[in-house]
Amino acid sequence: MLRTHNCGELRISDLGKQVQLSGWVQKTRELGGMTFVDLRDRFGTTQLVFNENSPQELKTAADDLGREFVVQIEGEVIERSSKNPGLPTGEVEIAVKALKVLNAAKTPPFTIEDDTDGGEDLRMKYRYLDLRRKPVRDKLLLRHRVGMAVRNYLDAQGFVDVETPYLIKSTPEGARDFVVPSRMNEGQFYALPQSPQTFKQLLMVSGIDRYYQIVKCFRDEDLRADRQPEFTQIDCEMSFVEQEDILQTFEGLTKHLLKEIVGVEAGDFPRMTYADAMRLYGSDKPDIRFGMQFVELNDVAQNKGFKVFD
Repeated sequence: MLRTHNCGELRISDLGKQVQLSGWVQKTRELGGMTFVDLRDRFGTTQLVFNENSPQELKTAADDLGREFVVQIEGEVIERSSKNPGLPTGEVEIAVKALKVLNAAKTPPFTIEDDTDGGEDLRMKYRYLDLRRKPVRDKLLLRHRVGMAVRNYLDAQGFVDVETPYLIKSTPEGARDFVVPSRMNEGQFYALPQSPQTFKQLLMVSGIDRYYQIVKCFRDEDLRADRQPEFTQIDCEMSFVEQEDILQTFEGLTKHLLKEIVGVEAGDFPRMTYADAMRLYGSDKPDIRFGMQFVELNDVAQNKGFKVFD
């Protein structure tokens, strides 16, 4: 291993330890004959210090570091004189004794910071750099945690994760299919699934009475605010159940996710009939956070001599 700890791991309890770290150079600063380097990996950031007592070749190597250089260091964990309470590792720094540049880097086209100066087009062109930014990385890690929590919950409820084919024949659903030409069967095409529903009935009939997938769906349709050409859904099927069983199972899933991911204990969910949802909000997926219910004025406005209202 090229590291004994990651860059978000060390704390004040680790004082005096001899450690190896590897990561990307976030930034460097020269202050009063000392060079400070922020070293970053996906776990966090740790400050490195090269002081006036460091060998000259080590200080020269530190001064030559640029943003996004990939380096390996060896050193001792010491207490920071100027602590950073906003950083989990902000009470310590590493007095560097050895430095190895694993990969030099050109100056990136935008700053790898939470608030970057790169526009969307530039960040998409250099997506591998954009993925190093904490806000983007945190979204990937959140998605990972949600996926693991969903799998753990559904497994405990007796669901089986069944992977179904992507290359299928076209199904008569609402959206257009994406098609894939077959090289082996000239003039014929596969369709990409709009949803895994094609195989649900097959699995239920075969006796897999509870199944789920966290699965890609493909729809060649116009974009919407909540829909892309490919998207992911949690797809489930249950046999020998009633409506209440389904509501309890997936209300439980939502509560489990809230507790595991954000630490919120949710109570029982309020319920609303479809008729009330349409009457009060005009939608079958109403946003009830703000009130703002519709009010019918028929009794007030009808039969008052104004033909449009009548």
